[in-house]
Amino acid sequence: MATVKKTKKVETPIDQRETFVSLQKNFADSDLSVEEKLKTLYDLQKADSELDKIFQLRGELPEEVAALEEEIASLKADQASLTAQIDEFTRNIGERKQDIVDCENAIEKYQKQLESITNSREYDSLNKEIENQELVRQIAEKNINEIKYEIAARKADIEDIKDHISIRTEDLKAKKDELAVIVESTSKEEAELQAKRDECAAKIDERTMSAYNRIRASVHNHLAVVGVYNNNACGGCFNTITPQRLIEIASNKKLIICEHCGRIIINPDFD
Repeated sequence: MATVKKTKKVETPIDQRETFVSLQKNFADSDLSVEEKLKTLYDLQKADSELDKIFQLRGELPEEVAALEEEIASLKADQASLTAQIDEFTRNIGERKQDIVDCENAIEKYQKQLESITNSREYDSLNKEIENQELVRQIAEKNINEIKYEIAARKADIEDIKDHISIRTEDLKAKKDELAVIVESTSKEEAELQAKRDECAAKIDERTMSAYNRIRASVHNHLAVVGVYNNNACGGCFNTITPQRLIEIASNKKLIICEHCGRIIINPDFD
């Protein structure tokens, strides 16, 4: 007896630009009933809306904390760069001091040689070498003074940066404390809502979730799923819905997309 092979359903890749016709077809082709999926989507939206309210309570604090942390990190990087420059300057001073020592040793050597020279040409030559070494020493001393000036300037910059870091660190602590209070006061509610959201999201197929997230991201109030407003309009954009579509929405048998704003419209009985 020949065995019948079950054909495996081929999942087509999710297209961010796919039409709502293909989305509606995929929505109906599921282990969950359309009505249950619509209810789950609406529960997901309610959880996300409540989470949005919690995040709104935090206002711009998370962004301000992140900006302060970035600013402090940048200031510390500037401080490290200046410290590295001072280290390099210090090494240069050491090299210039060694140049001075070498010049002094050379001058001493040439001066001793002058004591035993009788030839005027060699005498002039040694004096010229001594003059050159004196010039090299003067240049090295000048360089040392210039480098010391640069070091002093860098140290002053570092002190300014340290003061700025201290001020911004205090600002950061205040912002973090303020944010922590808000987070602590809403942590239990947020955890419950996140668990509810995760539960709903787990029931919805990847293609529908992709569309849901895309719609949420594209509208200013982040409402991807809405009810019927005033019995005849989209609860998102308030444009009038045709009678035929109102019947389809009320039936809970089909995914209905607003032709004006792209939101998913569900049966208001879910409220």
